[in-house]
Order: sequence, then structure tokens, then C-alpha cells
Amino acid sequence: MSFRDLMRMALGSLHRQKLRSSLTISGVVIAIGAFVAMLSFGAGNQRMIADQFDDLGLFTTMLVFPSATGDSLQLDEAAVDRLSEINGVRLAYPYDHFDVEVSWGDTTVSVGAQALPTAALQTKYYTNLKAGRLSDEGSGTILVTEELLDHLQVEDADSFIGQNIVVAVKSASFDSAVARLFSDPDGNLQDRFASMEMDSLWEDGYLEGILRQELNAGTKRFLDGYLNAQALTEESFEICGVIQGGGSRRNRILPVILPIETARRFDAAGPSADPMELVPRIMQGEIFSRSPLSGKSYSQVTLDLHQYASHRAVSDSVESMGFEAFSFASQFEEIRRVMLFFNMGLGLVGLVALVTAALGIANTMVMSILERRREIGILRSLGAQPRDIRSLFLVESGAIGALGSLGGILLGWLVARAASMVAKIIMRNQDVQEMELFATPLWLIGFAMAVGILVAVLAGSYPARRAARVDPVEALRQE
Repeated sequence: MSFRDLMRMALGSLHRQKLRSSLTISGVVIAIGAFVAMLSFGAGNQRMIADQFDDLGLFTTMLVFPSATGDSLQLDEAAVDRLSEINGVRLAYPYDHFDVEVSWGDTTVSVGAQALPTAALQTKYYTNLKAGRLSDEGSGTILVTEELLDHLQVEDADSFIGQNIVVAVKSASFDSAVARLFSDPDGNLQDRFASMEMDSLWEDGYLEGILRQELNAGTKRFLDGYLNAQALTEESFEICGVIQGGGSRRNRILPVILPIETARRFDAAGPSADPMELVPRIMQGEIFSRSPLSGKSYSQVTLDLHQYASHRAVSDSVESMGFEAFSFASQFEEIRRVMLFFNMGLGLVGLVALVTAALGIANTMVMSILERRREIGILRSLGAQPRDIRSLFLVESGAIGALGSLGGILLGWLVARAASMVAKIIMRNQDVQEMELFATPLWLIGFAMAVGILVAVLAGSYPARRAARVDPVEALRQE
């Protein structure tokens, strides 16, 4: 018999047993619906993560850090130049950050700022604008993130475009530090000299103790002048754009993004008041220099890669230079592996319902054999082979699976849409950015269809073999 004949006979049999067939198909619909809804949740989360990586340009971003070993090279300007020459690297720029004070109206907040060249502002990572446009270097405009708007309690990003803010940087004043060093707040130096016991000068430790006391007092006065007499350098800027979000934990976008030329003007005003910066200046003999350290190093360097560059090759080149590389693309592969196990877990839960539906299919087909023994006997007497009888019941169970899968896919999609709407309402009420947690891609539809038919055919394989073993003579004789 041809497949067309088998399909016609199978559908006719299902039509004659409407109630039983409807109940069996309904079981498959519910099972496939649960299967699709669960996998839709996993697929939606994976798509959401992939979209976020793509929106931020993380697939073409790599971070470079100094090696964890103590003898690692410094990420200085020379290292940045060497990194930019690696094959596949489109742009390399350092993570140059510092603290600033931002004043807008009567509000002043202390936030972090970072300096970026114009080329870096063109990368996808910094073009995810919520409002406005990109900044032009030297134009007197800057970019800010939503984090700054939160600090300033600004709700509408569009209304903030074109506003003027004042950015100020506090830098240590060595003039005040030196002036305070030679000041004498604790009394006249001549009086202290007169109070010295001249007869004790030659005693062991007396002169050394006086020198140590004066040295400690002078160091205290110098550090007090360095840390507390800070000079304030400020400039006014126009807000040209607001970047959405604040980046990832490893590659966080600071609230204020300054053109690199502006950052250099701030840096030229003097070093920051960070005591940790004083130590390398003393060691390098640049304590009185107003220019940046000649050996200035960075905590990390960002590499913007070409679209089809090999992350493995770039990472190997970075590590061969003595640095550590972190690839967001590699991280995404790890996330995909975790999501694979997550989807497998959801799929197994859905398969439990499919197993229950399979038992219903097997029961329906076994009952059908008992009721259709005369039909089987007539078909065999007309020349049908056992394989034809087996094929007939397999096609019939497959038809149950196909019809149930179609209905289940529709049911699963409706459940996913309803769950997505509820999730978005909850996110909106909790002031959380709305995200699509469910997705029903074509591969999921095809996979669910194939699984439904396969499970139905497997469930009907035993009844089909049993039907093929029916003796036609005995079947007709009993009738």
C-alpha cells in the first residue's frame, strides 16, 4: 500500500473514533504545549543575553590586564601601541579613570569619569544612546550615562540634552605642601633650637632623636598640605548624549565620559590627592612635576576587534606579550553551555508529560486492535502483508502525534505570550527595564513537531507489531 492509502485509512479510523481520538490528541497537545512553553523560556533568556552582548558590542571587545604574576609588564602607552598592532585589533585604548565633581544647578555630586579618544566613542559599546548624539572631541560637549542622571535625580534623559554642567577635578597642590613644610605652626624654630640641651648633644641617641622628631613633624606638615590644600580645576560642558545603562561589571562605563584632550588639561593641573600616587612620584623623582608620570600605567586596556577576527589568535598574541586577556565572546560561549544544560533540564520536565501522553497513545492503539480485528483480517485476506498492517498503525499513531504537536505548539506559544505579558507587567511595576523572557524560534517549532511525532510513533510501535501478528483466519472466524 502507498503512503497516501495508509494516511487516508489512518485518518478515517481516527474520524470514526472521535471521542477516543480527541482525548488522546488532547493529551499530546497538553504535553507538547508544556514542552514548548518551557523551552521557549530557555530560548528567550538565551536570545536576551545574546541581544545584550550584541547591543553593547561585546562580541568584538576584549579586555587586557596586567598579568597576575608579580613580574608582569606595565600597561603603559608603549604597551597600548603594541597591542594596537596585533592582527585583528581595530583599536586599542586604555581605561583612564579619575574622580570628578559634577555641578548642575544647585546639585553637586562626586562621580567617576573616564577619558576616551574620539575613535573609541565610535565603537558599538559606547553608541547605545538613550538620548542625544555622540560627542565631538574638542567641541565642548560630553557624554554621560544614566547613572549620572540618577545621581542628579533627572528622570527624562531627553530634557537633559543641551544642559550645561560643570566638571571639576581636585588636584594636590605641591606649592601649598612645600609652603606648609617650611611653616612652623608648633612654635618658633629658634626657640626649639634654644631649648636643646647642648651638653647632651654628644650623648648616644639624643641628636638622632631630635632629628627624627623634626623629620616626622616636617613629613606630617608636607602631607597635610598635599592632601588638604587641593587646587580645583573646573570646566563647563554641554550634554550632547546619554548612554543607556552602565556597561558590565568588568567593563563598566563611568558616569562621565570626557574627550581625551579635556582629560589631559585636567591631568596637567597636577596629580590627584590619592596618597598612593605620591609614592611612585617620590620614587621616580617627579614629586614636584606638574605633568603626568612619564611611566603612567593603566589598570586595563580595551581592544576593539574586527568583526571576523579570531578571538583565540588575538588572546594568544596578548598572552605572549605578558598580559592577560578576557574575551566576552568566550564568556558568551560559557553562557551558552550553561543555557544548554538549563534547556535540557526544562526539556526533561516536558518529556515527563510526553511520556504520559505516549502511554495514552499506546492504550488507544491497543484498544483499536481489539476493535478492528475483523478489519485487519479482511485486509490480510485481500493480500495485505504484515508490514502493511504494521505501517498502517504506525501512520495512525504518527498522525495522532502530528495533530497533537500542531495544537501543542499553538498552546505553548499562547502560554509563552501570556507569561511574557505577566512578566513585563511585574517588571514595569517594579521599575525594572522590560525584557522579553520567552521566544519561539523556528528551530523550536520544528524540534517540537519532530519530538511529538517520534514519541507517538514509538508509543505505537508495540501495538503495530501486535496488529501485524493477528492471524487473519482466526480474526474472521471470531467475527
